[in-house]
Amino acid sequence: MNEPEAPLAVPVSKTRRKRQMEDLQELGEALVKLPQSQFEQIVLPEDLRAAVADCRRFTKHEARRRQMQFIGRLMRGLDAAPIRVQIEALRGQNAHATARLHRVERWRERLLADDAAVTELLRELPGLDSTHLRQLMRSARQEAALGKPPRASRELFRVLRAAFEGVEGADDAEKAQGRM
Repeated sequence: MNEPEAPLAVPVSKTRRKRQMEDLQELGEALVKLPQSQFEQIVLPEDLRAAVADCRRFTKHEARRRQMQFIGRLMRGLDAAPIRVQIEALRGQNAHATARLHRVERWRERLLADDAAVTELLRELPGLDSTHLRQLMRSARQEAALGKPPRASRELFRVLRAAFEGVEGADDAEKAQGRM
């Protein structure tokens, strides 16, 4: 006769709801700010994709603000976690690419500053053509001394970038074979 009482659901506070809505709007803002190529890679429901595309077109502040609120409202009915994961993955790829370019830039600076750095680089990347590398280093130094445009320095950067990408590509292929 006495039925067990169901535990009462604790209501979510207004502050917490507002914070959740702001988080969703921030996620929507991140979607709007993505470059077009990255935005196309993200899997989204069609209505949300259309709303974000519309927001990208708007230039007036008030129209953009209202559209961002609309995007936040659309996202309330979705699970935002997969979208967040996709954006973070894209940011991680960008961070990795930036780190790779910084590494190449540091090597170029070392090569232009010190001849002994060539030996160390050739130990790390044995497939490089040492003669061509030394020739580019010499030309880049001459261009810098004469105040000419850095054609050889750019070429040195391209050679180093290609060499490092080749090594990383081979490492990725070995990792993939190891997993199979």
